[in-house]
Amino acid sequence: MSTRTVLHEADIARALTRISHEILESNKGPEGLVLLGIPTRGVTLAHRVGALVAEFGGAPIPVGSLDVTMYRDDLHRNPTRAPQPTQIPAGGIDGKVVVLVDDVLFSGRSIRAALDALQDIGRPAAVRLATLVDRGHRELPIRPDFVGKNLPSSRDERVNVRLAETDGVEEVTIES
Repeated sequence: MSTRTVLHEADIARALTRISHEILESNKGPEGLVLLGIPTRGVTLAHRVGALVAEFGGAPIPVGSLDVTMYRDDLHRNPTRAPQPTQIPAGGIDGKVVVLVDDVLFSGRSIRAALDALQDIGRPAAVRLATLVDRGHRELPIRPDFVGKNLPSSRDERVNVRLAETDGVEEVTIES
């Protein structure tokens, strides 16, 4: 098995800065934004992007988490992790522009599950998707609005995002 690093700490920081600026630009400012990270690493990325959007936009951005475990359509086939808490910011999501934040976009099934989970919580004005890595191989008609890095990969390869807060190291690697 070979592993190669495709994003280092500085690359990740640059990608998140770019994503933050693009979110602000597309929303025409920070008003009405809510960021929801998809556990595990999507939550960490959402908090980082939220801090950057607040810094660049001059206003705090509500950040929360959205666990999609029980909404997945592959629970019967794949062992799942224990559900994580869903934390919706105090103002809720009704009428807001919700930006879902995830680490890797692959088949699109996690995002489909997130859209289903959002329906049970409220009715946002719009839903956008930010992902650090888009590796292709979509099985559903889902595409990100904001991408840190397009990373074409084989279905046999594994993309690993490691973040300092959860893994003690900051990198994106591909294992083949």
